[in-house]
Amino acid sequence: MFGIDGDDRPFWERKRLDEMSGPEWEALCDGCGKCCLHKLEDEDTGVFYTTDVACRLLDTHSCRCTHYTERRRYVPDCLTLDVASVHEYQWLPSSCAYRRLAEGRGLAWWHPLVSGDPEAVHRAGISARGQVIRETELNSPDELEDRITDVFDD
Repeated sequence: MFGIDGDDRPFWERKRLDEMSGPEWEALCDGCGKCCLHKLEDEDTGVFYTTDVACRLLDTHSCRCTHYTERRRYVPDCLTLDVASVHEYQWLPSSCAYRRLAEGRGLAWWHPLVSGDPEAVHRAGISARGQVIRETELNSPDELEDRITDVFDD
């Protein structure tokens, strides 16, 4: 889609996050699934630790939410990522397209909008595919601390 001024760069290169339409914003999601992993925050240091435990709604193969549009009905505390929260959510991985653009870094080569291939994120080893379990597989929520992993640290 060309800009009004004839700029033929893709929308993510010519628009700020706050200028994007809803569909453009949604298209930025690379499908890695990392935002759907449970994180634990050290209350003393504010450091976030990522676990290898995914939300019960995450399809661990596609790394997409199985009920995205109505996810809050199933998971009331599911967070909505928007322009304001990109800067607030320090737990977003550095590979996240929203974070990358907010920090002025552009999209990575494996991003589906760049590569043209939604499987590239998985082949590049960026996604949670094959590396996580769903929260329904835990015996107890107390197990989360035992599931902290550095696999997803960028």
